[in-house]
Amino acid sequence: MRFVKTAGGSAKKPRPRAQFNLRGRLMLVGGALALCAVALVVRAVDLQLVDNAFYQRKADARFLREVPIPTSRGMITDRNGEPLAVSSPVESLWANPQELANNPAAVARLAEATDLPVDYLTRYVSQRKDKEFMYVPRHRRVNPAVAQKILALRIPGVFSQREFRRFYPQGEAVAHVLGFTNVDDRGQEGVELAFDDWLSGTPGAQKVIRDRHGRIVEHVDLVRPAEPGRDLVLSIDRRIQFLAYRELKRTLLETGAGSGSVVILDVATGEVLAMANLPSYNNNKVSGLNRDAYRNRALTDLLEPGSTMKPLTVAAALEAGVVTPATRFDTSPGWIPNGRYRTSDFRNYGVLDTTGIITKSSNVGVSKIVRLLPDRDFDAFLRRFGFGSSTGSGFPGEAPGTFPPPERWSGTDKQVMSYGYGLSATPLQIARAYAALGNGGRLVTPTFVKGGHSGESTQALAPEVAAQVMRMMQTVTEPGGTATRAAILGYHVAGKTGTARKSAGGGYSRRYIAYFAGLVPVERPRFAVTVVVNDPDPSGGGSTYGGGWVSAPLFARVMEGALRLMDVPPDDIETWLAAQAVEEAKRAKAQAAAAPRVAAGAAAVAEAAR
Repeated sequence: MRFVKTAGGSAKKPRPRAQFNLRGRLMLVGGALALCAVALVVRAVDLQLVDNAFYQRKADARFLREVPIPTSRGMITDRNGEPLAVSSPVESLWANPQELANNPAAVARLAEATDLPVDYLTRYVSQRKDKEFMYVPRHRRVNPAVAQKILALRIPGVFSQREFRRFYPQGEAVAHVLGFTNVDDRGQEGVELAFDDWLSGTPGAQKVIRDRHGRIVEHVDLVRPAEPGRDLVLSIDRRIQFLAYRELKRTLLETGAGSGSVVILDVATGEVLAMANLPSYNNNKVSGLNRDAYRNRALTDLLEPGSTMKPLTVAAALEAGVVTPATRFDTSPGWIPNGRYRTSDFRNYGVLDTTGIITKSSNVGVSKIVRLLPDRDFDAFLRRFGFGSSTGSGFPGEAPGTFPPPERWSGTDKQVMSYGYGLSATPLQIARAYAALGNGGRLVTPTFVKGGHSGESTQALAPEVAAQVMRMMQTVTEPGGTATRAAILGYHVAGKTGTARKSAGGGYSRRYIAYFAGLVPVERPRFAVTVVVNDPDPSGGGSTYGGGWVSAPLFARVMEGALRLMDVPPDDIETWLAAQAVEEAKRAKAQAAAAPRVAAGAAAVAEAAR
């Protein structure tokens, strides 16, 4: 032990060093670690048990997403099961604007891949940089191959999702009936709109986990399965529809007309077998540039029906008992006063019976007939046939027509109504009224759905009177009538022509609407048809713009095909056999004339062989 000398010279003994307490320090460190472990356990319990829901929501908000499961729209078919509207899977490109906004190089690559201007896409992304989702412009519902080609470039923030797109195999031939869907696959026009709830499926939903790049890394749970839309079977026959469309287009080209419609109904059920309109549009590629073409003219256009009203006027008089088919009327000198104007015939037909008034389409004769009817009786009769009200077809935008009540009639209003002026109707209304004449006087509600007829109908006319009117209309298509061009070999045809002037500037212009409304076959009517050709070119003069010249041949061509397609047996066998005999005689004569030439040729060949 050392002693330290102090300043006073004496020595002082030093204090001993403290011993190192290892045990205490270990206990201190162990205690600290134990407290940390307890804290971690407490925190884990808090996270996993106490505040589990709170933190789970926080995590889910960042990574867990509920995404829709797309579903297909129901298919639309014609009455024979042929597809008219189908949904096909497509891809829609989408992007995360927040990720793209911070990556100009990715925007440039995306613009190059999609053929979009870089400045346009940059602005588009910038305007949405506070969002996490946007569709890539012009690349929604595109061909999957196009989408996959772009996705293969692995542009950050760009993805795709499955959707469905509507396709219409028949194109513009059935466009006005079917309509179309918008980018969200919702019906916008026609049957697609009328039956949107039926056709639309219910999208499903599933929970997924996305990474920070928006990619799905795990499917967590199925929230709701997708339910596809229900199929719809229309009453339309695709073959007859195309036939009507083709012949209508041919007629418009031949006559220079501006527009036209053809409506074909099943007489007994009211089912719409065909409804064609021109101008038309391609519902596979719809734009907002020509919305007028989307209009289904057969249901929305109100037209003065012209002489197609005359059989109904005569039917009203027959029912009232004021005329018979043989009642005679003097139509000389071919006109009668009509206020400040005249009601005129094409020429002076002299004395005509009631049937002859229909055969020759005499305005004077039918005007004299309607004078025998009280105003209210005539009004009530036409309203029973549906004039002035909607047909009840359920088609969107259908017009009810205009038919003023008797209180608003004055002067010669009833007179001009008897031959189709002063009131308006749609082509479907006219076809429905004629179907009632062919259906024993029973008025049926038209339907676009196969089997959609409820069985309800109203007796608008006594069956025996309807049969009388049918026989009168048959004379229209026979020699001496105004519609011989509507005749069909092997079938009796009942019909009525119409040539109505178009109203303009408070009067009537030199522009026309050419009608033909008819039924075939007469014995057991199967089809009721209305043909409307708007603005045929009258430059040819004479009757080249009239219903008998323009619309009747169209009717005959369409019905020849429809009768054959539907296997409707002929009701005029005698005429058909006579025509076949004439054709056989012509062939025999031609063969006889050719026989000497054939024999001479054979002899020349034999001589050459020697």
